[in-house]
Amino acid sequence: MTTDEEYEATIKAAEQELNQAQSADDIRNVWKKYSGTLGHRTLGRLLTGMSSERILTRREERASRD
Repeated sequence: MTTDEEYEATIKAAEQELNQAQSADDIRNVWKKYSGTLGHRTLGRLLTGMSSERILTRREERASRD
């Protein structure tokens, strides 16, 4: 299990790499690299334009409700 700091660094790195992707192969490579850590839903949200900050905020909100 990753710590919150590791997760935050990972999601920001994935966001940056997806933003720099210029081809479908680039996106597939990023997906393969981060899918084990972040999961397909989070990667999909990043791919469709949701910011990592928004994803992290939603994650914190859900954690505080539990």
